[in-house]
Amino acid sequence: MIALLQRVSRAAVTVHEQVVGEIRAGLLVLLCAERGDTEAEADKLLQRLLRYRVFSDAAGKMNLSVQDVAGGLLLVPQFTLAADTRSGTRPSFTPAAPPTEGKRLFDYVVAQARTHHALVQTGEFGADMQVSLVNNGPVTFWLRQAPAAKTAMQG
Repeated sequence: MIALLQRVSRAAVTVHEQVVGEIRAGLLVLLCAERGDTEAEADKLLQRLLRYRVFSDAAGKMNLSVQDVAGGLLLVPQFTLAADTRSGTRPSFTPAAPPTEGKRLFDYVVAQARTHHALVQTGEFGADMQVSLVNNGPVTFWLRQAPAAKTAMQG
């Protein structure tokens, strides 16, 4: 699974001119399931992003997580993060999980996030979404949790 985390002052997702998810200070997370991903990868990625230290402490160092600062978490499905862009001028989306599996894993991450974090909002899977944000910093990180089989083959 892939997550693109952005530390934000505020963020919102709109579908058909209706706000479906909105947070103040916290993390906007664009989330993508890849082929072969399971709940195991989803759980590991969620734990990493909830604990990832991207907020400043009293000394101005990035030592605090979204949980430490009780920030908002806006999860937005984004299958294009898995695009293969190595050749040509048109991306291939073959590495992304099929839509039904992607939605299942996105919904799973949302449900798990809500059991571990107080303020969780979401985008809408498969919808034409408009995402607005004020990136605080700017601070943006790309996290990937590869399936165990892929990790073993690469290592």
